[in-house]
Amino acid sequence: MKLRCLLVDDEPPALEVLEAYVREVAQLELVGTCSNALQAFGVLQAQPVDLLFLDVKMPKMLGTDFLRSLRHPPQVIFTTAYREYAYEGFELDAVDYLLKPVSLERFLKAVAKASKTDAPAEPAPAANPEAFLYFRIDRKMVKVVLRDILYVEGLKDYVKIHTVAGPTLVVKQTVAAMEEKLSESNFLRIHRSFIVALDKIRTYSARHVEVANQELPIGRLFHQRVEEMLG
Repeated sequence: MKLRCLLVDDEPPALEVLEAYVREVAQLELVGTCSNALQAFGVLQAQPVDLLFLDVKMPKMLGTDFLRSLRHPPQVIFTTAYREYAYEGFELDAVDYLLKPVSLERFLKAVAKASKTDAPAEPAPAANPEAFLYFRIDRKMVKVVLRDILYVEGLKDYVKIHTVAGPTLVVKQTVAAMEEKLSESNFLRIHRSFIVALDKIRTYSARHVEVANQELPIGRLFHQRVEEMLG
C-alpha cells in the first residue's frame, strides 16, 4: 500500500530534491508540492495525505505551528536547515527530523520509519502468561514477566518500566527498542514516550488512556492506530 505524500517547502531547490527522492521510492506516491502552509492546508482539505514532508521556517507560518493547527494531521517528517527545532519537532510526534541538505540514505531511513508506523493494525496475539524478558539493571540481568508490566515510559535514552506490584524499573533502553521487544505481545505504543499493556487499560478517550489511575497521553501520530486497536 502506497503512502500518499505532500511536500511543503518555500525553497524550490529543496522541493526538487525531495520530489526526485519520492519518485525513486515505489511505496511513495506524490500528491503535490506547496511553498507555504496555507497551500498545504488546501491540499489536505481536498484529498487524503498519509505523509507530510514539512519545512519548519516558512513565510506566514512556521511548519511547527501549522502542524499544531491540524486536528487530524498525517504522519510528518520535518525537513529544515535548523537543528534548534529538533526537540520541538519530536514533541509534536514527528516521525523524523531531516537536516538539509537531505541525503537519499537519510531520506530512506525516515520513510522506513513512516512505513512501519503506518502498517495496518493486526489483532494483538494472546499474551503468554509465562512470557518474560531480561533487562540489565545495576549490572545484573533482571527477569521481568510481561503480564506484570503496566506501561513503559520513555526518558531520553532510558525507559521506566511500571509494574503491577512495583517497583518501577529503570533500564538503559530507548522506547523504540522496547517497542520492538514487545511487538509480539499484548502491548501498544500510544505516544513517542509511552507503551501500554492493552489488558491494563481501564478507560480511554481521544486524548488519553488510563492505566493504574494514571492518565497517559495519546500522541497525534498514534491516534489512528489506538482507535483501530481499542475501537
